[in-house]
Amino acid sequence: MLSAVIKLITSDAQLTQLVRDTGEPCNVVPRDALSALAQPGAAQPPVLIVDLRGQEGIPPAITLLKRNHPATGVLLVAAKLDPALMLEAMRAGVNEFVTEPLTVADLQVAIKRLVGNLTPVAQGDTFAVIGAKGGVGATTVAVNAATALAKAEPGSTLLVDLNVACGDAAVFLGAEPRFSVMDALENVQRLDAAFFSGLVVRTKSGLDLLGASGRPVTGNFDTARIRTLLDFAARTNRFTVLDVPRSDTVALDSLDSVSKIVLVVNQELATVRTAARMAASLRQRYGQSRLHLVLTRTDRRAEIGHEDVERTVGVEIAHTFPSDYRLALQAMNKGRPLVLDGQHELSKAFTVFARELAGVRVAAPQAEKARAGGLFGRLTPRKA
Repeated sequence: MLSAVIKLITSDAQLTQLVRDTGEPCNVVPRDALSALAQPGAAQPPVLIVDLRGQEGIPPAITLLKRNHPATGVLLVAAKLDPALMLEAMRAGVNEFVTEPLTVADLQVAIKRLVGNLTPVAQGDTFAVIGAKGGVGATTVAVNAATALAKAEPGSTLLVDLNVACGDAAVFLGAEPRFSVMDALENVQRLDAAFFSGLVVRTKSGLDLLGASGRPVTGNFDTARIRTLLDFAARTNRFTVLDVPRSDTVALDSLDSVSKIVLVVNQELATVRTAARMAASLRQRYGQSRLHLVLTRTDRRAEIGHEDVERTVGVEIAHTFPSDYRLALQAMNKGRPLVLDGQHELSKAFTVFARELAGVRVAAPQAEKARAGGLFGRLTPRKA
């Protein structure tokens, strides 16, 4: 028997009696109580049963509840087995689904499964990297931070390129993935360890990559699909780093579960002005505490100083990276992240940044001899 009371949202006295006949304590609450339960910090029942009969689709509050309280078990009651409704429920994070004719035995089995699966799943940390403008080095920051974390804790880190059809993270890592983030988003209902491992490629640096697609985007992906993917990644990886496109509003609206949002800027007027607008939007949506500002190609003699950037954007600069464009370009052309060669100031800066971002000890890497392989070989990738 549960040590706490089930909450049941229904107006059907027969369903109420069936639930109580399972032997579990049960309180009936009004339908508008669902919105209050979904709020962060709201006290949660071990099991929430929602009667959907006579309702249109899944209440949006269920998605919010499962995002804010993933340990709460949700059981839906429906009139019939509707595949579209089941898929919608799966995307919302619903745990169990029962249909008419309703019996005490069916409810007991569903509740028992829920109780057996209520152990909270440890969530890893997710870091989103967003460039305020094209060319500021957001992908360079994402790739090198993720590689530094993967070196510190082998097998711990996943990089997701959310630039669905035009991302370059694979180029920076010298990888040629067969599958992509598009395959994951098109199949979120199939996400499990076996399926996901077939989509991810382990790069030469030890970092796992879910790269961008080489084929055209066939449709728009909603926030629910992206959130489902990010939640799964966080449950299966100690660290997940996201390379997020600045112009994709759907991706920018899907970062609720992200631990920290890194906004990448440089000391150009257009970039700083755009960063101010982006920071205001991100701050309103996700809060000031999760927003971190980093400055690339820093120049203390630039006309726009660090204080000007901070005052305009409204966020203190958390980290700066020295300017070494030629070195960064060489690393990209080789497909070898800078942090693997620790003798440069820029490499060391990325290593320190990763340590501070994740709160872990990241040892400075030893210089390693780069693998053979010319640029022109990389311009003509192998056929699958």
